[in-house]
Amino acid sequence: MAKAYLVGSGIAALAAAAFLIRDGGFDGADIHLFEEQRDVGGSLDAGGTPQTGYSMRGGRMFEAEFRCTYDLLSGIPTLDDPAVSVTEEILAGHEEFAWDDVARLVDGDGLIVDTASMGFSERDRLDLVRCLAAPEGRLDGKRITDCFGEHFFTTNFWFMWCTTFAFQPWHSAIEFRRYLRRFVHLFPEFASMSGIHRTRYNQYDSIVRPLTAWLSERGVTVHTGCRVVDLGFTPGSHSGTVETVHISRGGDEERIAVSPEDLVLVTNGSMTDASSLGSHTAAPPPPAHRSQAWLLWHRIARGRPEFGNPAAFDKFVKESRWESFTVTAEDPVFLEALEKFSGRETGRGGLMTFTASNWLLTIVANRQPVYRDQPDGVSVWWGYGLFPGRPGNHTPKPMTMCSGREILEEVLHHLPFDEATTARVLATSTVVPCLMPYITSQFLVRRRSDRPRVVPEGSVNLAFIGQFAEAPDDVVFTVEYSVRTAWTAVAGLLHLDRRPPAVYKGDHDPHVLAAALETMHRR
Repeated sequence: MAKAYLVGSGIAALAAAAFLIRDGGFDGADIHLFEEQRDVGGSLDAGGTPQTGYSMRGGRMFEAEFRCTYDLLSGIPTLDDPAVSVTEEILAGHEEFAWDDVARLVDGDGLIVDTASMGFSERDRLDLVRCLAAPEGRLDGKRITDCFGEHFFTTNFWFMWCTTFAFQPWHSAIEFRRYLRRFVHLFPEFASMSGIHRTRYNQYDSIVRPLTAWLSERGVTVHTGCRVVDLGFTPGSHSGTVETVHISRGGDEERIAVSPEDLVLVTNGSMTDASSLGSHTAAPPPPAHRSQAWLLWHRIARGRPEFGNPAAFDKFVKESRWESFTVTAEDPVFLEALEKFSGRETGRGGLMTFTASNWLLTIVANRQPVYRDQPDGVSVWWGYGLFPGRPGNHTPKPMTMCSGREILEEVLHHLPFDEATTARVLATSTVVPCLMPYITSQFLVRRRSDRPRVVPEGSVNLAFIGQFAEAPDDVVFTVEYSVRTAWTAVAGLLHLDRRPPAVYKGDHDPHVLAAALETMHRR
């Protein structure tokens, strides 16, 4: 029987294991995932306790056209009710508790910005249309700033777009164009965020745990604390024929023999690699060394240009980092004050960005509980800053050097709460900051050849999955992208008829484009 060896245990690898069973006819016992960390889930993590403070590096948006993800999760039962699939739970949650954001942007005076207008000048509109229409090849190696004037980066649209998707002005014009085309159907409701879907709990509890349980029931083995350090290839053959997997486990080196009919699926690179947690009283420590996720890619790509160029993504930390923070509160006073200010009950308000923040802070208070085991009386909310290297408006230090409490003080500086409310929030909250040096590395300026194809040309048993494999037309930094690469890898290596559904292309629909253009011209 053929075996499958998967490097990593993020959503791409978990999805690939599920597709191997569902579509590829694999027995779960023949599937092995090797995870360097002690926990599975990769970037879809969530940890901590109510006492020490919860922590999660981030949360991903979903929307109706996540065709691969919803297809996969339609066969995965939730932990709360085995009769309900994860897809059904997400869609039902959207129907019952959709976002309706009326305080998407807050200005330097603590006033809610009117987002009925995107704030475009005529040049901004022309530049946006040009970017949408440009062939991708013309944007090779270009930054977003190469395509737009300075005014564009002061518009309501840019503030909402960059903080929804975590774009920076110096990021890749290729990726920005893909996002514009992929999400053009969301333009009319972009300010209210009503087209965005969310999981019931954090994504570790709502997706990773149910999917891991489903795989475990079918005999899939996840080897945690186990690093894949290299791959050996058959001499003189196609570069994609793996014959050995070299792993390090507990200080011991092991070699796994791989036959041509076996499969090796590699998660190359990691956007949350070298993340470091701080505490309520201490800033996150400096990032640790890169993990094997990057080093393995460098090793196997040496002399093999078809395996991509990892140096395009892991060498520019100041351009790919930002910092998030998770707030655990014993008092509902913050959520109550936020509800009063925003005009929306907790869980319906969506993202709130402070446009005058030097850190470009964004916060969100999702539907409670955020954690499946979150006790009554405890609330959790989350936020992040896109410019953590700058001094704060209230705190004269970079965000990277601030404790959780100092970050909370900075957030409260931008909200028009009274002194008593502010004091109660500070006295009853625990904040855990997280610095992520590679979090937007997949957005860095690149050439189209820098990411390898999912199944490289000439590959016999090797495929790449995750955020740094190339899935044409789809957008990175989404769960959908990881799931699509997983499905593409399994279907391609096994030559299956059942392949991923096409990427939704609203930009080909004249009605969608007309609605988007109308939104762009609102004054």
